Order: sequence, then structure tokens, then C-alpha cells
Amino acid sequence: MRTATYETPGSLRLDLELPVGRIEVETVEGTTTNVELEAVSGDMSEIVENARIDCRDRGNGHEVSVEVQSRFGIFISFGRSQDIRLRITCPPGADLDVTTKSADLNARGRYGNVEMKTASGDGNVDEAFGFLRVKSASGDLQAERVHGSTSVQTASGDVALSQADGDLTVQLVSGDLWVGDARSSISANTVSGDQRLDAVNAGAMELRAVSGDIMIGIRRGARVYVDANTVSGSTTSELDLSDTPIGEETAQLDSGELVEVRAKTISGDIMITRAPGLVESASS
Repeated sequence: MRTATYETPGSLRLDLELPVGRIEVETVEGTTTNVELEAVSGDMSEIVENARIDCRDRGNGHEVSVEVQSRFGIFISFGRSQDIRLRITCPPGADLDVTTKSADLNARGRYGNVEMKTASGDGNVDEAFGFLRVKSASGDLQAERVHGSTSVQTASGDVALSQADGDLTVQLVSGDLWVGDARSSISANTVSGDQRLDAVNAGAMELRAVSGDIMIGIRRGARVYVDANTVSGSTTSELDLSDTPIGEETAQLDSGELVEVRAKTISGDIMITRAPGLVESASS
């Protein structure tokens, strides 16, 4: 096992490159960043010993880098049986920039901006106060709360976001999208994946699917404009909607923020429901 400890007061960026295995990051109060890199299984000891681990000054803070590569400077493709574990503890608010082939990321605690590029690795993030950006082929993403914008592109991975305070942009093929509490605009495109937005507070919802279903729940207190179209699927709504234009009251008895819903599918169903609870502010 290789270990390193750095004093990292001020802003902090973690630049992590790991082909396979697990990346475990946790924020703890203080100014110290601890790194542990371990060959868990397979003949990975030489790869770990040749990995680059360093810390450098960056603006008014620091950048800690961990780079695991082959001797030729190119990522090697290993099976899941060959495992490396990277464990890091760092101060809250650190930015994460993660690149993997099949390594999974588990980030516990509070972070600034989070960016992940992976082929088949899964990502799990507790809380990002900045943006969250993920590009993958088949990896799943799960996040508890993102205060800034979220952008996700994946082919067969699923996306689950408990609370999205900022704008959300999602491009999926066969993966499903679930958002528990959406407090800003959403643009989502899926082919066969389903889209489920449990509670929407405000913003423009641009939702498109081919064979996937779309379900969106509107908080009480929000005004609603709905433009829903499907070729062979069904469209249902629990809301009492009128045909008045945007800018006027489009859902009776509501006078809060406007939710604009534009949903289109080919064979997927579209369902508009009333979410439990009243409209909540993004700061709560």
C-alpha cells in the first residue's frame, strides 16, 4: 500500500485517474488530505508502485493528483478480478475530477464541482454544491443533492438524483432517469429508458422518449402549462388543466411558480400527476 498526507488549506481539487477497482472519497473537517492506494487483488503491485501521487499549489489552494497508468502511459484494460482501491479523505468543498475505465466512485460528504468520465464505472455522490457532470457508456449514477447544474450522458446506465436544485440535462439510450425533487428546468432525452420526476417545483421540462414512459409530478401551488404528445402511447393527467396560453393561469387554484411541461414520445405513455406537498424553495 502507498500512502501520502498533505496539508491542503484553501481551495482543493482532486484529479484522480484509475482504470479499475474502487475510488472511495470522504470529506472530513480540517485542512488535511490523506491518500491510500492499494493493490487489493491480482498482480497489481507494480502498477500501484508506479502510480503518480503528488500535490501542487493551484491558485489560492492545492491540487492533489493520483494517476494510475501502464508503463507506457496508457490506461490498461483489466478484468474486474484485478482490483485497485484508492481511498481519500479531504476537506469539505473539494472539487472532484475522476477518470476511469471500470472503476466505481463513491464520494461521501460535501463537494464543490464533480466531474466523472468513465466507460462502465458507477458513480455515487452525496452532495455537490457546484456542478455535476458525468459521461459514461454503461455506468450508473446516483446522487443525493446537486445545488448547481447537472449534465449526464450515458448509453445504458441509469440516473437517480434525489434533489436537483439547478438545471438538469440528461441524454440516455436504454437507461432510466429518476429525480425525486426537481427545483429548476430539466431537459431529458431517452430512447427506451423511462423518465420519472416525482416532484417538480418550477422551470421548463423538455422531456422526450421513444418507447420509454414519462411520469412527472407537480407540486401543489405551482401553475402548470402542459404540451404532451404521443404517437401510439397514452396520455393521462390528474391535474385540472385549461387551454390558456403560457403566462396566464394554466392550472386552476394555483398561483405559484410556473412549470412548463413539454413531453413527447412515440410509443411511451405520458402521465402528469399531483406530487404530495407544497412548492418548496431551492434553499430549503
